[in-house]
Amino acid sequence: MVSEDYATRAIRDMVRALGKMVLNEELIRYELPEEAEDSAEDALYRKLLILADSGEINEAENLLSEELDPENPEHFRLAMAFYLHLNEMAEDFLDDHDYSKEEIADGARSVGEDFGYRYDFELLL
Repeated sequence: MVSEDYATRAIRDMVRALGKMVLNEELIRYELPEEAEDSAEDALYRKLLILADSGEINEAENLLSEELDPENPEHFRLAMAFYLHLNEMAEDFLDDHDYSKEEIADGARSVGEDFGYRYDFELLL
């Protein structure tokens, strides 16, 4: 679907731009340790992914909102990685769980604002 491809690219570009502003990095990744003990951020990110992958996307986003610390750059990284993860989910999965590309874009934009950066972005679907 053309609009889905456009929306996915547009969100990825927005996250890339915010990453450049906040972390001076264009490629946002959150790497989980394979064998080391999880940090608090690692545990939060794992929980977000588990919730989202099981269809509890709104619950995951609520948890992220509750735990987000705008003074911690790693929280920005994990939040953006979370929204990129959602962005790669199939549109049907998102629809089945009452979530949309617009909500992904709004969430990422909101996190950027929490960290002091505004990104004017309109997702045209």
